[in-house]
Amino acid sequence: MMKTATPFKIFTVDDDLFTAHLLRQLLQQQGYDDVTVFTSGIAMLQELHQKPQVILLDHQMDGLDGFETLKKIKRFDPNAFVVMVSAQEDMQTALNTLRYGALDYLTKNDNMAHDLAAVMTRIEDIAAQLRQKRPSLLDQILSTVL
Repeated sequence: MMKTATPFKIFTVDDDLFTAHLLRQLLQQQGYDDVTVFTSGIAMLQELHQKPQVILLDHQMDGLDGFETLKKIKRFDPNAFVVMVSAQEDMQTALNTLRYGALDYLTKNDNMAHDLAAVMTRIEDIAAQLRQKRPSLLDQILSTVL
């Protein structure tokens, strides 16, 4: 089990409850405990005030689809790491999700656990680099005092 440097707040959004809980289980196996499951984009959008750092978002959902939900997430928090998850292995769909601001595109297949672990490692690395580039307010104050 991987220990995370940053305890991310993670949302999984999938109108298929089995897949949503499977994603949560895979994340928990990797050491991520703060995972909330949503079965619709609308329900998740109402909870964005909780400031999740990572959102795993189903592409094809009833009601508000993944593209529309992604656009709303990015308007609310441009820094959230959004990973589109889809049963479609369509290159154009994958490119469009990246164009709308998703960090990555995962396909629901036999490699999903491995691919999810790789994406989370990448997010950990990016978050660590961002922390180094943007010191905390306390670090900034101490550097001006010292």
